[in-house]
Amino acid sequence: MDRSTQIALGVLGLLACFPLVVENDYYLHLLILAFMWVVIGTAWNLIAGYTGQVSFGDAAFFGMGAYTAGLLEYHMGISAWWGVPLAGVTATLLALPFGWICFRLRGAYFALATLALNEVMRHTATIWEDFTDGMVGIMILQTFESKLPYYYIVLGLAVVTIVIIELVMKSKWGYYFLSIREDQDTAESIGINTTTYKMISLTIAAALTGIAGGFYMNYMGFIDPEVVFSLHDISIMAILVGIVGGVGTVYGPAVGAFVMVVVQELFRTGGFGVVTSLAESSGSEILTTFALYMTKAHVLGFGILVVVVIRYLPNGIVGDWDRITALWRRGQQS
Repeated sequence: MDRSTQIALGVLGLLACFPLVVENDYYLHLLILAFMWVVIGTAWNLIAGYTGQVSFGDAAFFGMGAYTAGLLEYHMGISAWWGVPLAGVTATLLALPFGWICFRLRGAYFALATLALNEVMRHTATIWEDFTDGMVGIMILQTFESKLPYYYIVLGLAVVTIVIIELVMKSKWGYYFLSIREDQDTAESIGINTTTYKMISLTIAAALTGIAGGFYMNYMGFIDPEVVFSLHDISIMAILVGIVGGVGTVYGPAVGAFVMVVVQELFRTGGFGVVTSLAESSGSEILTTFALYMTKAHVLGFGILVVVVIRYLPNGIVGDWDRITALWRRGQQS
């Protein structure tokens, strides 16, 4: 067993025990969101990081999964939990024709096509009011009052997703994905059917993202097109999770997911309430204005973080971990 696997198992053990020590619903909620982003970011990493097909359309598959689970209960009275595995199927059915058509495109053209898919799905869910209730959205009753069952369910999904991607990348498919990323023409010249293997990569990524959407429907109990098909809250966030953690690494999206959730919450809550409390206690107009703008500036925070990561850690936190530890040791010696 290598060192990275030992560290991963240690972290998993700590996370499994966390609810036994900390019963605060707020912290459990943050970890539930982080685990969900581990699933989405790891799935995005397969198609973009390992196969080299940058996607801006993760929200299309995420929203498809969320609506599959929601509509199953809303129209048929079947528990939305059955919609979680079905969400993977419907997201795959969406990915297959899309990939068959759009993998004739390369580079920026494919990325733009995924962006268009995202918008098509959002407008379809908005306009098809008889089926989706449009902008009114879909609301279902949550199954559990406690956050504990959701915590362990999505922790399990995150672990299974990482294991699946690691197994895929150690198989023959993984080598084909990497060869396509490095040089598609050369891959074709040695007999690899690049369209087929890009389709395989996309359908695996879409299925996992759809399952995350199905879980989101069950956990939040409400969805509308602007939430689950959101370009910046879902598609761009998935990309940022990969870039910050480390594109083309197994554990990079997991690290990126935790970092991004913390950064988002840091801004949304005004420094976890510290800045807001200081503004209220001091009565300072400057601090009050700063706290007000800070709670609305999480996108700005994402931008600054990504610029810093690209400038100083171009391979992400996990990809440049050796560089980080070397800098740390150099700082200790000086």
